Amino acid sequence: MMRYCTRCLYPENHPFFITFDEQGVCSGCRIHEEKDILEWAERFQKLTKIVESYRNRSGSSYDCIVPVSGGGDSYFIVHIAKRVLKLNPLLVTFNQEYNTKVGIRNLANLVTVFDCDHFAYTLDPARLKRLARHSLRTLGTMYWHCLAGTLTFPVQAAVKFRVPLIIWGVHGWSDQVGMFSHLDEVEMTKKARKEHSLKGVDAEDMVAEEAGISRRDIQPFVYPFDDELERVGVRGIYLSNYVRWDSKAQHELMIRLYGYETAPQERTFNTYEDVHCFHSAGAHDWMKFLKYGYGKVTDHACREIRLKRMTREDGIVLVERYERKRPRDLDLFLRWVGMDEQELLDCLRDKRDSRIWGKDRCGQWVLLDSVVNHVNDPGVDEVRLRKEEDCEFIVTSSREPCVPEDDYVLMGRGYIDKYNFCAVDDSSAL
Repeated sequence: MMRYCTRCLYPENHPFFITFDEQGVCSGCRIHEEKDILEWAERFQKLTKIVESYRNRSGSSYDCIVPVSGGGDSYFIVHIAKRVLKLNPLLVTFNQEYNTKVGIRNLANLVTVFDCDHFAYTLDPARLKRLARHSLRTLGTMYWHCLAGTLTFPVQAAVKFRVPLIIWGVHGWSDQVGMFSHLDEVEMTKKARKEHSLKGVDAEDMVAEEAGISRRDIQPFVYPFDDELERVGVRGIYLSNYVRWDSKAQHELMIRLYGYETAPQERTFNTYEDVHCFHSAGAHDWMKFLKYGYGKVTDHACREIRLKRMTREDGIVLVERYERKRPRDLDLFLRWVGMDEQELLDCLRDKRDSRIWGKDRCGQWVLLDSVVNHVNDPGVDEVRLRKEEDCEFIVTSSREPCVPEDDYVLMGRGYIDKYNFCAVDDSSAL
């Protein structure tokens, strides 16, 4: 049987690696306790001192770079950088090309309401299809190019524009599994990007002539050389080391202040984070479930349990509701990448974790265990956190209610004026 945290829902086979103490509480829950004891005002003052040394006082360039998308924590990071710290950020986007219309609208609105310069990079879709097919067959993921591009292009931009400071949002490995304490103040580096996000597979490892992937094809994903980084003094800091990170509360603030648009997601109750991408909480998450036996609904429930908005039992009910759901967006991805479902499943066959997946007498894959079977594990009540808030997620109204969300948007409007996204009724002009 799989071991699960007695406080949250994480299994011992979490791909970021996780440990348990003598009470059965995971390392992620223990590090999360720091959020309730650290002096966050003091930590924010430390952040203020850090960014002050990077402020471009001549006004001839930008103060920092902020990687953004039409979802995730982009609005909150820019809000802190520009409205609170009074920096002049350059917003940078690697186009993952799995874009939803909601995400395109959110990105355009972000650039508009904060009135920032925005630098985006779009590759030809044929190249990304080759990379997606190759990464599926060799790594069992459709997301390698998304992660590699998102974590490389902002650093390339920092070198290109000679802007040394990059402000990232949450350090996910600490937030999920407690890889580091907030006090460690870990930063984004080439080594961390490769070992953690890319699971040891860097751009140069993806060259495969038989798959039609040349050295030229992977150049956009090649991290700048050490001498380039040193010449500019590139440094990537995570806001979550200096701000008490609460993604739900932060998104709701962004909805109120700036009109961030939310949407229901395929495989989780969280309507905030993955709205920019068809597959992050859909087909990509389904593949994660087929490899590790859990998905984003577990990630999101664990966070809400730790933030005292959900009981462990509430989280298990949600896992049971969502974790086996086949996402509707899978068909869109299969059509785009040029595979059928069986081909995709074949790519995952040797990537399934044998600790959680096995085969029955008919040769069919079966889930050997689930947190659903661990409601009454010993020690749960002893480490339980008291629920203090409700856990309701907002679904905002759409800016384009009559436009179907049925296909990728490669590129869209980069800025909103009064005629964009139904801001005004301009039918009289027709």
